[in-house]
Amino acid sequence: MTNKYDKFYYMSDLRDALNRLAMPINKEGYFIIAVSCFVTFILLLISDFLGVLGIIATVFIIYFFRDPKRIVPDDKDVVLASADGIVDKIEDVLVPEELKLKSKEKFQRVSIFLNVFNVHVQRIPLSGKIEKLEYVQGKFLNITNDKYSKDNERQLCLMKSDHGFNVIFVQIAGTIARRIICNLKEGEEVKAGYEFGCIKFGSRVDVYLPKEVKLTVKVGQTMIAGETVIGRILK
Repeated sequence: MTNKYDKFYYMSDLRDALNRLAMPINKEGYFIIAVSCFVTFILLLISDFLGVLGIIATVFIIYFFRDPKRIVPDDKDVVLASADGIVDKIEDVLVPEELKLKSKEKFQRVSIFLNVFNVHVQRIPLSGKIEKLEYVQGKFLNITNDKYSKDNERQLCLMKSDHGFNVIFVQIAGTIARRIICNLKEGEEVKAGYEFGCIKFGSRVDVYLPKEVKLTVKVGQTMIAGETVIGRILK
Protein backbone atom coordinates (compact mmCIF):
# COMPACT_ATOMS: atom_id res chain seq x y z
CA MET A 1 0.00 0.00 0.00
CA THR A 2 1.42 3.40 -0.97
CA ASN A 3 1.13 6.61 1.02
CA LYS A 4 2.09 10.24 0.61
CA TYR A 5 5.64 9.49 1.71
CA ASP A 6 6.05 6.87 -1.04
CA LYS A 7 4.89 9.46 -3.57
CA PHE A 8 7.42 11.91 -2.19
CA TYR A 9 10.25 9.42 -2.72
CA TYR A 10 9.03 8.62 -6.24
CA MET A 11 9.06 12.33 -7.11
CA SER A 12 12.52 12.70 -5.56
CA ASP A 13 13.87 9.80 -7.65
CA LEU A 14 12.34 11.32 -10.79
CA ARG A 15 13.88 14.71 -10.01
CA ASP A 16 17.31 13.12 -9.52
CA ALA A 17 16.98 11.26 -12.81
CA LEU A 18 16.09 14.45 -14.67
CA ASN A 19 19.04 16.25 -13.08
CA ARG A 20 21.35 13.54 -14.35
CA LEU A 21 19.88 13.79 -17.82
CA ALA A 22 20.28 17.58 -17.81
CA MET A 23 24.05 17.23 -17.70
CA PRO A 24 26.14 20.27 -18.70
CA ILE A 25 27.75 20.23 -22.15
CA ASN A 26 31.38 21.23 -22.69
CA LYS A 27 31.70 24.41 -24.74
CA GLU A 28 33.98 22.64 -27.25
CA GLY A 29 30.97 20.66 -28.41
CA TYR A 30 28.58 23.54 -29.13
CA PHE A 31 29.57 24.06 -32.77
CA ILE A 32 29.61 20.35 -33.63
CA ILE A 33 26.23 19.82 -31.98
CA ALA A 34 24.76 22.78 -33.88
CA VAL A 35 26.08 21.43 -37.20
CA SER A 36 24.76 17.96 -36.40
CA CYS A 37 21.29 19.37 -35.62
CA PHE A 38 21.27 21.31 -38.90
CA VAL A 39 22.34 18.25 -40.92
CA THR A 40 19.70 16.15 -39.16
CA PHE A 41 17.02 18.69 -40.09
CA ILE A 42 18.07 18.47 -43.77
CA LEU A 43 18.09 14.67 -43.61
CA LEU A 44 14.56 14.65 -42.16
CA LEU A 45 13.39 16.67 -45.16
CA ILE A 46 14.92 14.07 -47.48
CA SER A 47 14.02 10.82 -45.73
CA ASP A 48 12.57 9.64 -42.42
CA PHE A 49 15.18 6.87 -42.28
CA LEU A 50 18.09 9.26 -42.82
CA GLY A 51 16.54 11.65 -40.33
CA VAL A 52 16.45 8.94 -37.66
CA LEU A 53 20.12 8.18 -38.31
CA GLY A 54 20.86 11.89 -37.93
CA ILE A 55 18.97 12.04 -34.63
CA ILE A 56 20.91 9.04 -33.29
CA ALA A 57 24.21 10.64 -34.33
CA THR A 58 23.23 13.96 -32.74
CA VAL A 59 22.25 12.30 -29.46
CA PHE A 60 25.59 10.49 -29.37
CA ILE A 61 27.51 13.73 -30.03
CA ILE A 62 25.63 15.48 -27.22
CA TYR A 63 26.43 12.53 -24.94
CA PHE A 64 30.09 12.60 -25.98
CA PHE A 65 30.52 16.26 -25.06
CA ARG A 66 28.85 15.95 -21.65
CA ASP A 67 30.71 17.71 -18.87
CA PRO A 68 29.51 16.48 -15.48
CA LYS A 69 30.36 18.36 -12.31
CA ARG A 70 33.10 16.80 -10.22
CA ILE A 71 33.76 16.96 -6.48
CA VAL A 72 37.48 17.69 -6.07
CA PRO A 73 38.99 16.18 -2.88
CA ASP A 74 39.99 18.81 -0.32
CA ASP A 75 43.49 17.43 0.15
CA LYS A 76 46.58 19.24 -1.14
CA ASP A 77 48.79 16.17 -0.75
CA VAL A 78 47.13 14.00 -3.39
CA VAL A 79 47.42 13.76 -7.17
CA LEU A 80 44.18 13.44 -9.12
CA ALA A 81 43.39 11.63 -12.36
CA SER A 82 43.59 13.98 -15.36
CA ALA A 83 41.11 11.99 -17.43
CA ASP A 84 38.21 9.58 -17.26
CA GLY A 85 39.04 6.09 -18.50
CA ILE A 86 40.99 2.95 -17.64
CA VAL A 87 44.58 2.78 -16.43
CA ASP A 88 46.12 0.43 -18.97
CA LYS A 89 49.82 0.98 -18.29
CA ILE A 90 52.11 2.06 -15.46
CA GLU A 91 55.86 2.23 -16.08
CA ASP A 92 59.04 4.09 -15.20
CA VAL A 93 60.26 6.23 -18.11
CA LEU A 94 62.39 9.27 -18.90
CA VAL A 95 60.64 12.60 -19.42
CA PRO A 96 59.49 13.32 -23.02
CA GLU A 97 62.47 14.58 -25.01
CA GLU A 98 60.38 17.37 -26.59
CA LEU A 99 60.40 19.24 -23.26
CA LYS A 100 64.24 19.41 -23.37
CA LEU A 101 64.63 19.15 -19.60
CA LYS A 102 68.05 17.45 -19.82
CA SER A 103 67.06 15.22 -16.92
CA LYS A 104 68.02 11.56 -16.49
CA GLU A 105 65.51 11.11 -13.70
CA LYS A 106 62.87 8.50 -14.39
CA PHE A 107 59.23 9.40 -13.80
CA GLN A 108 56.29 7.14 -13.07
CA ARG A 109 54.03 7.30 -16.11
CA VAL A 110 50.35 6.51 -15.57
CA SER A 111 48.58 6.00 -18.91
CA ILE A 112 44.81 6.43 -19.02
CA PHE A 113 42.92 5.12 -22.06
CA LEU A 114 39.69 6.89 -23.02
CA ASN A 115 37.16 5.21 -25.28
CA VAL A 116 34.44 7.10 -27.15
CA PHE A 117 31.98 6.59 -24.28
CA ASN A 118 34.14 8.26 -21.61
CA VAL A 119 33.87 11.92 -20.63
CA HIS A 120 36.60 13.62 -22.67
CA VAL A 121 37.26 16.70 -20.53
CA GLN A 122 40.76 16.75 -18.99
CA ARG A 123 41.60 18.20 -15.58
CA ILE A 124 44.68 19.42 -13.72
CA PRO A 125 46.14 16.66 -11.46
CA LEU A 126 47.34 19.01 -8.67
CA SER A 127 47.84 22.71 -8.05
CA GLY A 128 50.83 24.52 -9.51
CA LYS A 129 52.15 26.76 -12.29
CA ILE A 130 52.33 25.89 -15.98
CA GLU A 131 56.00 26.14 -16.95
CA LYS A 132 55.98 24.98 -20.55
CA LEU A 133 53.57 23.88 -23.29
CA GLU A 134 54.76 21.91 -26.30
CA TYR A 135 52.51 20.82 -29.17
CA VAL A 136 53.83 18.03 -31.40
CA GLN A 137 52.31 17.22 -34.75
CA GLY A 138 52.28 13.52 -35.43
CA LYS A 139 50.48 10.48 -36.72
CA PHE A 140 47.16 9.01 -35.65
CA LEU A 141 48.30 5.51 -34.75
CA ASN A 142 46.23 3.15 -32.66
CA ILE A 143 46.90 4.28 -29.08
CA THR A 144 47.39 0.68 -27.95
CA ASN A 145 50.53 0.72 -30.10
CA ASP A 146 53.76 0.98 -28.05
CA LYS A 147 54.90 3.90 -30.25
CA TYR A 148 51.87 6.09 -29.46
CA SER A 149 53.75 8.27 -26.94
CA LYS A 150 56.45 9.19 -29.46
CA ASP A 151 54.72 9.12 -32.86
CA ASN A 152 51.16 10.37 -32.31
CA GLU A 153 49.95 13.96 -32.29
CA ARG A 154 50.14 15.23 -28.71
CA GLN A 155 50.10 18.22 -26.39
CA LEU A 156 52.67 18.21 -23.59
CA CYS A 157 52.24 20.28 -20.42
CA LEU A 158 55.02 20.80 -17.89
CA MET A 159 53.88 22.08 -14.51
CA LYS A 160 55.80 23.06 -11.39
CA SER A 161 53.61 21.86 -8.53
CA ASP A 162 53.05 23.87 -5.38
CA HIS A 163 55.15 21.18 -3.65
CA GLY A 164 58.16 22.16 -5.75
CA PHE A 165 58.54 19.20 -8.12
CA ASN A 166 57.72 18.86 -11.81
CA VAL A 167 54.65 17.07 -13.10
CA ILE A 168 53.99 16.37 -16.77
CA PHE A 169 50.68 15.52 -18.39
CA VAL A 170 50.22 14.75 -22.06
CA GLN A 171 47.09 14.70 -24.24
CA ILE A 172 47.51 12.19 -27.07
CA ALA A 173 45.34 11.81 -30.17
CA GLY A 174 44.42 8.34 -31.41
CA THR A 175 43.07 6.70 -34.54
CA ILE A 176 39.66 8.39 -34.25
CA ALA A 177 40.63 11.46 -32.23
CA ARG A 178 41.70 14.21 -34.61
CA ARG A 179 41.76 17.34 -32.50
CA ILE A 180 43.39 18.19 -29.20
CA ILE A 181 42.13 21.22 -27.27
CA CYS A 182 44.37 22.70 -24.56
CA ASN A 183 43.30 25.99 -22.96
CA LEU A 184 46.35 26.48 -20.76
CA LYS A 185 48.92 29.28 -21.00
CA GLU A 186 52.55 29.32 -19.92
CA GLY A 187 52.91 31.06 -16.57
CA GLU A 188 49.31 30.34 -15.59
CA GLU A 189 48.53 29.37 -12.00
CA VAL A 190 46.13 26.41 -11.90
CA LYS A 191 44.27 24.48 -9.23
CA ALA A 192 43.76 20.75 -8.85
CA GLY A 193 40.63 19.59 -10.68
CA TYR A 194 40.60 22.63 -13.00
CA GLU A 195 39.32 21.85 -16.52
CA PHE A 196 42.03 22.54 -19.05
CA GLY A 197 41.18 20.76 -22.29
CA CYS A 198 39.45 18.14 -24.36
CA ILE A 199 40.39 15.49 -26.93
CA LYS A 200 37.68 14.81 -29.47
CA PHE A 201 36.56 11.21 -30.07
CA GLY A 202 38.83 8.68 -28.38
CA SER A 203 42.27 9.32 -26.92
CA ARG A 204 44.84 8.81 -24.17
CA VAL A 205 46.29 10.92 -21.37
CA ASP A 206 49.69 10.22 -19.80
CA VAL A 207 50.63 11.63 -16.40
CA TYR A 208 54.32 11.67 -15.40
CA LEU A 209 54.97 11.76 -11.66
CA PRO A 210 58.30 11.91 -9.77
CA LYS A 211 59.43 9.65 -6.95
CA GLU A 212 58.02 12.14 -4.44
CA VAL A 213 54.61 10.68 -5.29
CA LYS A 214 53.51 7.22 -4.17
CA LEU A 215 51.06 5.76 -6.68
CA THR A 216 47.73 4.49 -5.33
CA VAL A 217 46.28 3.04 -8.55
CA LYS A 218 46.69 -0.19 -10.48
CA VAL A 219 46.38 -1.25 -14.10
CA GLY A 220 42.74 -1.89 -14.96
CA GLN A 221 41.35 0.62 -12.48
CA THR A 222 38.65 3.04 -13.64
CA MET A 223 39.47 6.74 -13.35
CA ILE A 224 37.19 9.74 -12.79
CA ALA A 225 38.96 12.98 -13.73
CA GLY A 226 39.26 15.45 -10.88
CA GLU A 227 38.03 12.93 -8.30
CA THR A 228 40.05 9.70 -8.37
CA VAL A 229 43.29 9.89 -6.38
CA ILE A 230 46.15 8.34 -8.37
CA GLY A 231 48.96 9.17 -5.96
CA ARG A 232 49.86 10.62 -2.60
CA ILE A 233 52.74 13.02 -2.02
CA LEU A 234 55.39 11.66 0.32
CA LYS A 235 56.40 14.04 3.10
